[in-house]
Amino acid sequence: QVQLVESGGGSVQSGGSLRLSCAASGVPFSGYVMGWFRQAPGKEREFVAAITWTGRTTYYTDSMKGRFTISRDNAKNTVSLEMNKLHPEDSGVYYCAADFRPPGLGARMNKDEYEYWGQGTQVTVSS
Repeated sequence: QVQLVESGGGSVQSGGSLRLSCAASGVPFSGYVMGWFRQAPGKEREFVAAITWTGRTTYYTDSMKGRFTISRDNAKNTVSLEMNKLHPEDSGVYYCAADFRPPGLGARMNKDEYEYWGQGTQVTVSS
């Protein structure tokens, strides 16, 4: 059974930092692109970042570039999202997701392409 479990969410003030982690089990982790998405109340779930299974290529939404860093540890089956200079607009539930992709193909940003999802972790940034 595939399981993705996020942790590390919380409340911070604007300009602060948080580090989210996602632990995966039940999948051959190294074969999956891992992504982070977020959903604010009343809004669609949106792409935040993704990382290929080798960890060599990363993808970000423009507004996150330079502030967020995605990384993975295939030996530990974990993927992390370091978030700095947080804005109130970054608030929402952050989800970890897995997308099986053959080697050499990049990550996809469409949430519908991701097969597995975690339960989400809440991030609240106050002004």
